[in-house]
Amino acid sequence: MAFDLTKYKALSFDIYATLIDWETGIYNALSFLLARLPSTSPKSPLSNPTPSPLSQRKFLLAAFTRHESALQIENPKWTYNKILANVLIRVATELGVTYTEDEAIRFSDSVSSWPAFDDTVEAMQELAKHYKLIVLSNVDHTRFRGTLSGPLNGVHFDAIYTAEDIGSYKPDLGNFEYLIENVHQSFGIQKHEILHVAQSLTHDHVPAKSVGLSPGVWIRRAGGDSAIGGSVKELADRIELGIEFDTLGEMAEAVRDAFKENRNLL
Repeated sequence: MAFDLTKYKALSFDIYATLIDWETGIYNALSFLLARLPSTSPKSPLSNPTPSPLSQRKFLLAAFTRHESALQIENPKWTYNKILANVLIRVATELGVTYTEDEAIRFSDSVSSWPAFDDTVEAMQELAKHYKLIVLSNVDHTRFRGTLSGPLNGVHFDAIYTAEDIGSYKPDLGNFEYLIENVHQSFGIQKHEILHVAQSLTHDHVPAKSVGLSPGVWIRRAGGDSAIGGSVKELADRIELGIEFDTLGEMAEAVRDAFKENRNLL
């Protein structure tokens, strides 16, 4: 049976990895640490005779993800800029390379420079014609304002729920419970009328299933071969995906066509 995209009233979105190319943003802002690592170090793909850019990227993003997740669990009340500054410190310490406090601060402020995927703004403008658009993001308001006025300029959200508001970070179930409660209070929209859209399986689709949200939309950025977000094979029994798209642009096209078909049937 075809997935009915027209029966929902609100779309909730992960932002960084789904709308924003955070892997590129993080790597660009953090890769200077690799340049300080001796090529003989066993801690990096740089120690290989012919290191590939892809292996370096995955290595650094894996280190970022590991330390970010740990810090978010240890310090759920910290704002995201403080999390990021401490991620840099931990990654640098793990690699055994030097860093300065100014570099940690610059990295924590780099969020607004992380680029949007090419299809994001146009796709979101199309989706806004059909649904309430809700942010559910592991970020703070200052960082998100920079993203909204920069790479997401032209995108309108009906509500913005951040980790700073909630006091915890996804995949904490409390973030999704907050989403459900506040969407109902603000818009009168029921849980079954919310469709969650995200790239990350670990941070989004696993907890979304746990709180009883409808099967979600998986945006398979990089064909599902992301360095951050988990794998379908490993998480198959913990997720329930309603429909999958390679890009947000593909989703927007499918939504437009589905609503057009519905109108034609009236």
